[in-house]
Amino acid sequence: MTAVPELVTLDPVVTAAVHAVVPLAGLRDFFDASFGALGGAIATQRLDVKGPAFGLYRGAGGDPLDVEVGFATGGPVEPTGEVIASSLPGGQVARVIHLGGFDGLTSSWNELQKWIEAQGLTPADQRWEVYLTQPSPEMNPDDLRTELNWPIAG
Repeated sequence: MTAVPELVTLDPVVTAAVHAVVPLAGLRDFFDASFGALGGAIATQRLDVKGPAFGLYRGAGGDPLDVEVGFATGGPVEPTGEVIASSLPGGQVARVIHLGGFDGLTSSWNELQKWIEAQGLTPADQRWEVYLTQPSPEMNPDDLRTELNWPIAG
């Protein structure tokens, strides 16, 4: 984690998503397949995408992961195939920007958890990443920017 965390208050966001429990070794393939399914559903239903892709994780983490991949949309998606209507939660959220490759995300999540607890707060059992820069095979991983969002338990 190379940025300073902050607390923000968010409104819930409607999303189109694909949900699964995925082994760590299959996470990249799951994301790739999900983006294909999402692209088709979003185009067919003419949904307005409201931001970059996200990955929402439920539970304590580990292997396998309970994960939902999707996009914020201007309205609800009609479920089709693997694509479901979902949402990102609103409320108080601890947020930080992770600078660099995906291999450093676990460390940044751990640091964000420590920061939340140092504020006397309790992290919720779900959290999400927003992929601010789209990865490509030829890019330098140091150029990636990922927004980490961890809701605060009520």
